[in-house]
Amino acid sequence: MRRDDASESKVAITAAIVANIAIALTKLVAATATGSSAMLSEAIHSIVDTGNGGLLLLGIRASRRPPDIEHPFGHGRELYFWTLIVAVAIFAVGCATSIYEGITHLISPHPIGNPFWNYVVLGSAFLFEGTSWIFGWRVFKMAKGRRGVLEAIHKTKDPSSFMVFFEDSAALLGLVVAVTASETALPTTTEAATSAALRSSGRRRMVQLRSPVLVACRLRRVTS
Repeated sequence: MRRDDASESKVAITAAIVANIAIALTKLVAATATGSSAMLSEAIHSIVDTGNGGLLLLGIRASRRPPDIEHPFGHGRELYFWTLIVAVAIFAVGCATSIYEGITHLISPHPIGNPFWNYVVLGSAFLFEGTSWIFGWRVFKMAKGRRGVLEAIHKTKDPSSFMVFFEDSAALLGLVVAVTASETALPTTTEAATSAALRSSGRRRMVQLRSPVLVACRLRRVTS
Protein backbone atom coordinates (compact mmCIF):
# COMPACT_ATOMS: atom_id res chain seq x y z
CA MET A 1 0.00 0.00 0.00
CA ARG A 2 1.44 3.38 -0.98
CA ARG A 3 2.03 6.06 1.65
CA ASP A 4 -0.35 8.54 0.02
CA ASP A 5 -3.10 5.90 -0.07
CA ALA A 6 -2.44 5.08 3.58
CA SER A 7 -2.61 8.74 4.56
CA GLU A 8 -5.90 9.19 2.69
CA SER A 9 -7.32 6.10 4.39
CA LYS A 10 -6.24 7.47 7.76
CA VAL A 11 -8.07 10.72 7.06
CA ALA A 12 -11.27 8.86 6.18
CA ILE A 13 -11.02 6.58 9.22
CA THR A 14 -10.29 9.53 11.51
CA ALA A 15 -13.33 11.34 10.13
CA ALA A 16 -15.44 8.23 10.82
CA ILE A 17 -14.11 8.02 14.39
CA VAL A 18 -14.92 11.69 15.06
CA ALA A 19 -18.39 11.23 13.58
CA ASN A 20 -19.09 8.15 15.70
CA ILE A 21 -17.91 9.93 18.86
CA ALA A 22 -20.22 12.86 18.10
CA ILE A 23 -23.14 10.50 17.44
CA ALA A 24 -22.44 8.54 20.63
CA LEU A 25 -22.42 11.75 22.69
CA THR A 26 -25.70 12.86 21.11
CA LYS A 27 -27.32 9.51 21.92
CA LEU A 28 -26.00 9.59 25.49
CA VAL A 29 -27.51 13.04 26.00
CA ALA A 30 -30.82 11.81 24.57
CA ALA A 31 -30.72 8.67 26.73
CA THR A 32 -30.07 10.78 29.84
CA ALA A 33 -32.88 13.20 28.99
CA THR A 34 -35.45 10.52 28.17
CA GLY A 35 -34.31 7.57 30.28
CA SER A 36 -34.57 5.36 27.19
CA SER A 37 -32.73 2.03 27.39
CA ALA A 38 -32.93 1.67 23.61
CA MET A 39 -31.16 5.01 23.16
CA LEU A 40 -28.48 3.94 25.64
CA SER A 41 -28.03 0.74 23.64
CA GLU A 42 -27.63 2.80 20.48
CA ALA A 43 -25.00 4.94 22.20
CA ILE A 44 -23.04 1.79 23.06
CA HIS A 45 -23.38 0.72 19.43
CA SER A 46 -21.78 4.01 18.31
CA ILE A 47 -18.98 3.58 20.85
CA VAL A 48 -18.29 0.14 19.37
CA ASP A 49 -18.16 1.72 15.91
CA THR A 50 -15.59 4.18 17.26
CA GLY A 51 -13.50 1.27 18.49
CA ASN A 52 -13.76 -0.32 15.05
CA GLY A 53 -12.19 2.77 13.54
CA GLY A 54 -9.37 2.50 16.05
CA LEU A 55 -8.77 -1.10 15.01
CA LEU A 56 -8.52 -0.03 11.36
CA LEU A 57 -5.92 2.58 12.28
CA LEU A 58 -4.06 -0.09 14.27
CA GLY A 59 -4.11 -2.36 11.22
CA ILE A 60 -2.68 0.35 8.95
CA ARG A 61 0.07 1.13 11.44
CA ALA A 62 0.94 -2.54 11.99
CA SER A 63 1.04 -3.29 8.26
CA ARG A 64 3.73 -0.64 7.69
CA ARG A 65 6.24 -2.16 10.09
CA PRO A 66 9.50 -3.22 8.43
CA PRO A 67 10.31 -6.91 7.82
CA ASP A 68 11.94 -8.90 10.60
CA ILE A 69 13.16 -12.45 11.15
CA GLU A 70 9.69 -13.86 11.78
CA HIS A 71 8.12 -11.82 8.99
CA PRO A 72 10.70 -11.57 6.19
CA PHE A 73 8.03 -10.34 3.73
CA GLY A 74 6.75 -7.61 6.03
CA HIS A 75 3.52 -7.19 7.98
CA GLY A 76 1.18 -6.25 5.17
CA ARG A 77 -1.35 -8.92 6.13
CA GLU A 78 -1.94 -7.23 9.47
CA LEU A 79 -4.24 -4.83 7.65
CA TYR A 80 -6.42 -7.67 6.36
CA PHE A 81 -6.55 -9.29 9.80
CA TRP A 82 -7.75 -6.17 11.62
CA THR A 83 -10.22 -5.41 8.84
CA LEU A 84 -11.67 -8.90 9.38
CA ILE A 85 -11.94 -8.23 13.12
CA VAL A 86 -13.80 -4.98 12.40
CA ALA A 87 -16.22 -6.78 10.06
CA VAL A 88 -16.92 -9.43 12.69
CA ALA A 89 -17.42 -6.76 15.36
CA ILE A 90 -19.86 -4.84 13.14
CA PHE A 91 -21.86 -7.99 12.50
CA ALA A 92 -21.72 -9.44 16.02
CA VAL A 93 -22.31 -6.27 18.03
CA GLY A 94 -24.16 -4.04 15.58
CA CYS A 95 -26.50 -6.58 14.01
CA ALA A 96 -27.03 -8.52 17.22
CA THR A 97 -27.95 -5.35 19.11
CA SER A 98 -30.34 -4.23 16.37
CA ILE A 99 -32.02 -7.65 16.21
CA TYR A 100 -32.34 -7.80 20.01
CA GLU A 101 -33.88 -4.32 20.23
CA GLY A 102 -36.24 -5.08 17.34
CA ILE A 103 -37.52 -8.32 18.86
CA THR A 104 -37.83 -6.73 22.31
CA HIS A 105 -39.95 -3.86 21.02
CA LEU A 106 -42.09 -6.19 18.93
CA ILE A 107 -42.82 -8.33 21.99
CA SER A 108 -43.37 -5.37 24.33
CA PRO A 109 -44.27 -2.35 22.20
CA HIS A 110 -44.40 1.06 23.84
CA PRO A 111 -46.14 4.14 22.43
CA ILE A 112 -43.92 6.96 21.27
CA GLY A 113 -43.90 9.82 23.75
CA ASN A 114 -42.25 13.09 22.78
CA PRO A 115 -40.47 12.41 19.45
CA PHE A 116 -38.27 15.51 19.80
CA TRP A 117 -35.13 13.65 20.90
CA ASN A 118 -35.64 11.02 18.21
CA TYR A 119 -35.43 13.65 15.51
CA VAL A 120 -32.48 15.36 17.21
CA VAL A 121 -30.53 12.09 17.19
CA LEU A 122 -31.57 11.20 13.63
CA GLY A 123 -30.70 14.66 12.29
CA SER A 124 -27.34 14.75 14.09
CA ALA A 125 -26.48 11.22 12.97
CA PHE A 126 -27.37 12.04 9.36
CA LEU A 127 -25.15 15.13 9.47
CA PHE A 128 -22.16 13.39 11.03
CA GLU A 129 -22.48 10.16 9.01
CA GLY A 130 -22.94 12.18 5.80
CA THR A 131 -19.75 14.12 6.47
CA SER A 132 -17.85 10.89 7.15
CA TRP A 133 -19.38 9.33 4.02
CA ILE A 134 -17.90 12.13 1.87
CA PHE A 135 -14.40 11.37 3.16
CA GLY A 136 -14.92 7.64 2.66
CA TRP A 137 -16.23 8.13 -0.87
CA ARG A 138 -13.18 10.23 -1.85
CA VAL A 139 -10.79 7.53 -0.67
CA PHE A 140 -12.76 4.73 -2.33
CA LYS A 141 -13.02 6.71 -5.56
CA MET A 142 -9.23 7.14 -5.64
CA ALA A 143 -8.68 3.42 -4.99
CA LYS A 144 -11.32 2.37 -7.51
CA GLY A 145 -10.05 4.43 -10.42
CA ARG A 146 -11.70 3.33 -13.65
CA ARG A 147 -12.50 -0.14 -12.39
CA GLY A 148 -15.95 -1.30 -11.42
CA VAL A 149 -17.01 -1.40 -7.80
CA LEU A 150 -16.79 -5.20 -7.42
CA GLU A 151 -13.51 -5.36 -9.30
CA ALA A 152 -12.03 -2.63 -7.12
CA ILE A 153 -13.08 -4.44 -3.95
CA HIS A 154 -11.64 -7.72 -5.25
CA LYS A 155 -8.29 -6.31 -6.40
CA THR A 156 -7.60 -3.56 -3.87
CA LYS A 157 -4.67 -4.00 -1.49
CA ASP A 158 -6.19 -1.61 1.04
CA PRO A 159 -9.51 -2.94 2.41
CA SER A 160 -9.77 0.05 4.73
CA SER A 161 -10.32 2.21 1.64
CA PHE A 162 -13.82 0.85 1.20
CA MET A 163 -14.68 -0.23 4.77
CA VAL A 164 -15.49 3.33 5.84
CA PHE A 165 -17.45 4.06 2.67
CA PHE A 166 -19.69 0.99 2.85
CA GLU A 167 -20.18 1.24 6.61
CA ASP A 168 -21.31 4.86 6.30
CA SER A 169 -23.51 3.98 3.32
CA ALA A 170 -25.26 1.29 5.37
CA ALA A 171 -25.62 3.72 8.28
CA LEU A 172 -27.21 6.39 6.06
CA LEU A 173 -29.59 3.82 4.60
CA GLY A 174 -30.55 2.78 8.12
CA LEU A 175 -31.22 6.41 9.04
CA VAL A 176 -33.55 6.78 6.05
CA VAL A 177 -35.44 3.67 7.19
CA ALA A 178 -35.60 5.01 10.76
CA VAL A 179 -37.00 8.37 9.63
CA THR A 180 -39.57 6.62 7.44
CA ALA A 181 -40.60 4.37 10.32
CA SER A 182 -40.88 7.37 12.66
CA GLU A 183 -43.07 9.24 10.20
CA THR A 184 -45.28 6.17 9.81
CA ALA A 185 -45.62 5.48 13.52
CA LEU A 186 -46.08 9.07 14.64
CA PRO A 187 -49.59 9.67 13.20
CA THR A 188 -50.84 6.44 14.79
CA THR A 189 -49.41 7.48 18.11
CA THR A 190 -50.87 10.95 17.76
CA GLU A 191 -54.29 9.54 16.96
CA ALA A 192 -54.11 7.22 19.97
CA ALA A 193 -53.13 10.10 22.24
CA THR A 194 -55.91 12.25 20.82
CA SER A 195 -58.45 9.48 21.34
CA ALA A 196 -57.29 9.00 24.91
CA ALA A 197 -57.57 12.74 25.53
CA LEU A 198 -61.05 12.81 24.04
CA ARG A 199 -62.12 9.83 26.16
CA SER A 200 -60.75 11.51 29.27
CA SER A 201 -62.46 14.77 28.36
CA GLY A 202 -65.73 12.93 27.71
CA ARG A 203 -65.55 11.28 31.11
CA ARG A 204 -64.99 14.61 32.82
CA ARG A 205 -67.95 16.08 30.99
CA MET A 206 -70.14 13.13 32.03
CA VAL A 207 -69.11 13.65 35.63
CA GLN A 208 -69.85 17.35 35.34
CA LEU A 209 -73.30 16.60 33.85
CA ARG A 210 -74.11 13.91 36.40
CA SER A 211 -73.16 16.00 39.44
CA PRO A 212 -76.01 18.57 39.17
CA VAL A 213 -78.51 15.78 38.49
CA LEU A 214 -77.40 13.88 41.58
CA VAL A 215 -77.60 17.02 43.71
CA ALA A 216 -81.14 17.75 42.45
CA CYS A 217 -82.29 14.20 43.17
CA ARG A 218 -80.90 14.33 46.69
CA LEU A 219 -82.59 17.68 47.33
CA ARG A 220 -85.90 16.27 46.19
CA ARG A 221 -85.54 13.30 48.55
CA VAL A 222 -84.74 15.59 51.46
CA THR A 223 -87.67 17.97 50.79
CA SER A 224 -90.10 15.11 50.25
